[in-house]
Formats: sequence, C-alpha cells, structure tokens
Amino acid sequence: MKITDKKFVAASYDLYVGGEDGQAPELMEKATEEMPLTFVYGTGMMLESFESQLKDMQAGDPFDFVLPSNTAYGEYEEERVAELPKSIFEVEGKFDAENIAVDKMVPMMTAEGQRLDGMVLEVTDEIVRMDFNHPLAGEDLHFVGKVLEVRDATDEEMEQFMGSCSGCGQDCSDGQDASQGCCGCGC
Repeated sequence: MKITDKKFVAASYDLYVGGEDGQAPELMEKATEEMPLTFVYGTGMMLESFESQLKDMQAGDPFDFVLPSNTAYGEYEEERVAELPKSIFEVEGKFDAENIAVDKMVPMMTAEGQRLDGMVLEVTDEIVRMDFNHPLAGEDLHFVGKVLEVRDATDEEMEQFMGSCSGCGQDCSDGQDASQGCCGCGC
C-alpha cells in the first residue's frame, strides 16, 4: 500500500540541522521504531513539504531528504523578537520568575486570540525579550529514516489526528495551524 491521502503512516527518522561551514550536522530529533512518528497523510498535520517527500512510499522504504528552511518553518525573522513589559507576566502582583526565565518556552496569546509559543531570551528590570520564531526557523531540515507502516486510517484515527499535531496528541484545536509544529515535534 502506498502513502496517499487519509492513510495512516508510521515512520522512524533522525532529523539533522546545521552542518554549514564545515561543521558536523546536529541530531535534533529522533523517532525510533519503538516510538515512531505517526500521522494521517493529507490532513494538514505535517509540513506539506515533508508529506510530499513521502508520497507514494510504502512500508519498508527508506528516505533521505532535505527540506530547505523556506519550505519548512521559514526564514528566521528578527521582527518576531519582541520586548514585552515585565508587568504582563505578573501573577497576583508578583513577577512569575519561575515560569518566565531565560531559555524557557512560554505559551502566549495574540490580541486576536491565536496561541503561539515564545522563547524567553532576556529578562530585565523592565522588559522580557521573547523570540516568537519557530525553534527551527532558518534551518534546513535533513531527514533520514524509514517508512514503517502504511494502511487505511481508522475512523478513530481520523478523529484523533484531525485536531492534533504530529502524532504527539497535543490538541491544536485552539486555532493554531498544526502544520507549524504546535507541540514542538519538529516537523
């Protein structure tokens, strides 16, 4: 059976980023045969460019491809780094230093009600500087793996995966585009 729309797919892979300027690429993420990536093809759960690379593959087929950043999570955009007043992170009049700290990912909400995650870059007396780029923005994604299973998706899987991201089970029904990696699965 080939990977086409509404097929359940399980795959193992290693995801590498970097490797420019003579440096070795960094292993960013791994989906093993014991804990594979699972998704329903063609439902908008995965990056379109990722799915297009797997189209028509079958169980047992190996893959090795690179998604350029402009077809993955986009280029890194400086304008997606924001300085926010420290006061908006107060709980009962006190700054939430436990959850708002450098290198922590913080779920936020836009004025329009869209959920997005921001990485805390800096905390000063007055501001919190956050980066709202996807963690893999600006990176070419190199996937090396194997298709483990392809079959018709069950009704339950269609229902389960239509509102989740990349097989991790995180609910993206809050309006965030699941194809943009709402749960940080990386693809």
